[in-house]
Amino acid sequence: MGRVVTLPTDLPPPALRLDIDHDALQSNWRALNRMSGAARAGAAVKADAYGLGVRKVVPTLQAAGCDDFFVAHWAEVRAVLEVARPESLSVLHGPLSGADAAYARAAGVKPVINSLEQARRWIDAGGGRCDLMVDTGMNRLGVALEELGDPVLAVLEVDVLLSHLVAAEEDTPLNALQRDRWEHARTLVPHRRGSLANSAGIALGDAYHGDLTRPGIALYGGVPRPEMAGRLRQVVRPQAAILQVRHVTAGETVGYNATFTAPAAMRVATIALGYADGYLRCWSGKGRFHADGVELPVLGRVSMDLTVVDITNAPQLGEGDWITVDYALEQAAATTGLSQYELLTLLGRRFDR
Repeated sequence: MGRVVTLPTDLPPPALRLDIDHDALQSNWRALNRMSGAARAGAAVKADAYGLGVRKVVPTLQAAGCDDFFVAHWAEVRAVLEVARPESLSVLHGPLSGADAAYARAAGVKPVINSLEQARRWIDAGGGRCDLMVDTGMNRLGVALEELGDPVLAVLEVDVLLSHLVAAEEDTPLNALQRDRWEHARTLVPHRRGSLANSAGIALGDAYHGDLTRPGIALYGGVPRPEMAGRLRQVVRPQAAILQVRHVTAGETVGYNATFTAPAAMRVATIALGYADGYLRCWSGKGRFHADGVELPVLGRVSMDLTVVDITNAPQLGEGDWITVDYALEQAAATTGLSQYELLTLLGRRFDR
């Protein structure tokens, strides 16, 4: 038999961390709540609060005044309920089975009903307070407009009647078309509150706000429309520790496939960050880090667990020191071609949050 090893209970600190600015998170919610006019701003906290961690994000938003939260999967419910009241939480994917419906009733959370089948499933399980998604043009989730007269919907106890904008980031006739369809749907189904606007939709004006807006990316520092620039603050800054410092002579190459050749003698650092952590290869030769006000460019290709940066102009840096990724979402999206949503949700589990 192999020797039984008893591991220490405390792990060594990770070499990756997310610097999360909770003041900026609260400031962003307050700004979006003001922009929502007479409506109240909720918060999309699906995908573990876009990767930032619901157990810290939800209490921070509650302290700012937020009281409506949305997740996608039933598996996401437990973490939110550790820090929030059940009645404040809606599950966007709805009850796919009787077990889902039973779980929602037992937990006290609201399922978002997306189809007549889900409506019947919810009623058969005993029903109760729920939300209803109406499809006004996304052709993704939601009850079709022509189904709104079905008697089964009249039995539902609908808190929020929702729809979702297709292209609120753009100035397109689809926005007004969906708004009009949503307003018509509101006349057909009894409900307590109406909700249409996501982050970008908030900037479209009062006609899109209803009673509840549902910001997501803008809470976390994304800028989905130009009108929001200057009103929202950066929330998350990834940081990585330097694993090794080395000197590279002129003519030597750095990284896989030798895509970077040193034009002169350089001092470089290898850091504990790579595409397995969500820092994808599209940052190769484009990414920037900084420390003490000095810019530190990425050299060569990003690999799975490691990235090399130029620290020639930062002689104070050594092994174990931390450097910060330039990760303002709007600029990072322009640099990489990734969406602001992807940039956040890609950040891996090896980051200390």
